[in-house]
Amino acid sequence: MPNHGANPHQLYKSLGINPPERIIDFSENVNPFGPPDFIQTDWHKFQPFMMGYPDPLGEPFRTAVAKFHNISNDSIFVANGASEIFSLLAQKYRGKRAIIVHPTFSEYETTLKARDVEIVDLHMTDIVTGEYPIDEIKMHMHQADVLYLCTPNNPTGTLPKREVLVDLIEYSKKANCDIVLDEAFIDFISEQSSFISSMNYKNLIIVRSMTKMYAMPGLRLGYMAASPSIVKEIQQLAPHWNVNRLATEIGSLVLKDEEYRQKTILHSQNMLLDMKAFLKSKGCEVTQSQANFLLFKLQQPDSEFFHYFLRQGLVLRHTENFQGLNGQWYRIGMKTAEDMEILKKELTVWFEAR
Repeated sequence: MPNHGANPHQLYKSLGINPPERIIDFSENVNPFGPPDFIQTDWHKFQPFMMGYPDPLGEPFRTAVAKFHNISNDSIFVANGASEIFSLLAQKYRGKRAIIVHPTFSEYETTLKARDVEIVDLHMTDIVTGEYPIDEIKMHMHQADVLYLCTPNNPTGTLPKREVLVDLIEYSKKANCDIVLDEAFIDFISEQSSFISSMNYKNLIIVRSMTKMYAMPGLRLGYMAASPSIVKEIQQLAPHWNVNRLATEIGSLVLKDEEYRQKTILHSQNMLLDMKAFLKSKGCEVTQSQANFLLFKLQQPDSEFFHYFLRQGLVLRHTENFQGLNGQWYRIGMKTAEDMEILKKELTVWFEAR
């Protein structure tokens, strides 16, 4: 099965399936409301920014992020999406050793392997709850340079209890092992769940994305929060003018839209609760997701399931390329209420025919 996510037409082409006229892509996890309204209504105001060079440090976005999290500017690195940060972090750990807990975002492994980083592959002890193998992680931290954790996890949507993460962060100081927390989906839960306010941990690196919550993947914008020394190190590895000016200007404004964020969080949680209940009523196993997506498994595996929904124009995310899931699970991103009803209707047809 081809790797995919937010590229449905390439998926159809790879599988040799003629795409129907209507396609709803549940494999991607971007805010279904689209970007904040002012981006569309005030677009003419941003056009002049294309005439000037961007700020080398990503201003005014860098200052806006620091103010948003109430931390210093020199603890923020602005990037061309979170993907650039992972690429630069892999360069920082070139030739060293990293721990990855699966299943998780594939970009960690891809970027680290490209920089000859030795990877220690560990696995969750429970997919549904997202429980980590804590003792095993701690044991390997003494021989590793960095531990990557996705919080909340992609693809399960699960988020460890805060005390579990605090314990690992505290232990990492003894083991002299950095920790990278990927908080790309934390804003679908709450800022109170983030660790950015805990920047007194000098070996903690937090990666954030503006892509998902603000529905602007085309602009490419993300940021990293870390100690000033790490920020300086990563900044030196990055190309000059690594972030475009349109992105930094718009990014600095969307952070002010609290109403938009709260509306999105409420919608996401409502859709999540409803879909969890629906799938469980059909006998599926469902992860304890807190993000804007969930992972589920059929009571009885069926190789036709994924392709059936492709033919209906409903693209789920298969998991054949996620370690520890063996293709038996499927991920669904939360969409509009109308789209979620379409999916439930087709799922009902499927289950009733079995």
